Amino acid sequence: MQYDAWLRQRSFHHSQFPAERLARERTASVSVCVPAREEAKTIGMIVRHLVRLRERGVIDQVVVLDASSADGTGQIAADAGAEVHTQSELLPFYGPINGKGDAMWRGLTVLTGDVVCFLDADSEDFGPHFACGMLGPLLLDDGIDYVKGFYRRPFKHAEGTAPEGGGRVTELTARPLLNLFYPELIAFAQPLAGEIAARRGLFERLPWCTGYAVEITQLIDAWTEVGLWGMAQVDLDVRQNRHQPLRDLGPMAYAVLRGVAERLVREGRLSVEQRDAFLAPGPGGLEARMVELVERPPIASLTAGAASA
Repeated sequence: MQYDAWLRQRSFHHSQFPAERLARERTASVSVCVPAREEAKTIGMIVRHLVRLRERGVIDQVVVLDASSADGTGQIAADAGAEVHTQSELLPFYGPINGKGDAMWRGLTVLTGDVVCFLDADSEDFGPHFACGMLGPLLLDDGIDYVKGFYRRPFKHAEGTAPEGGGRVTELTARPLLNLFYPELIAFAQPLAGEIAARRGLFERLPWCTGYAVEITQLIDAWTEVGLWGMAQVDLDVRQNRHQPLRDLGPMAYAVLRGVAERLVREGRLSVEQRDAFLAPGPGGLEARMVELVERPPIASLTAGAASA
């Protein structure tokens, strides 16, 4: 099978892409974007690392998309040197922001780089290697159009921290789904990673699911668009972030499942009625939590529509 060859040639370690090399060899402009909601604890440190990369000539634009955070996230990011945009002010005619995927999609309208990198705002051990690692394959190899990050995820619990165990939705939902329906993508170590980079043209051609379905649906759609050999992954070592309560993992997993199911329906491989309500037993009987599957059109279609109007 081709997976071993792909892993050898399209799986990298961030140390292969030091900042000095990227600043010296890159020919494309770069935007790094951090969607954030109530991330006052980590956003300042993340932005300061990115601004230093900008000063060193590695990247050109540092953007934080703030979800009107009440804890001062936006102001902290601005004070640290980021260009800050309020999510709800981008493409407002599409209504309220529907999760991180929606914010990322709208963020494309203010990102100017030929290459765009999205990074999560809650990484507690963030370093410049997050950005450099994600950007390296795109800036140094014209044959790569899409990059995912991967890492080890320690799991914090009452007795301490285990070296592995984070990423429960990945292991129990996303990976089994890919094994069954999209085995071409099983070599991706972290299919739900929020660390994503791609050429602007590819991001603009893809539809964007909102909410928790964004990462896995985009992985499938990017593979459909550019093929496995147009994609790569980069080892970022360790990423520590907040763990979601167990009760919240069911709706997250259901969003991932719905995103994959929708693609299978379009491909004619599945016939199923999609339901927004995720039902689970509660103290008073069945409780319903809404998990909408909303998909935004490719940004390129909006631009084309405006041009023809």
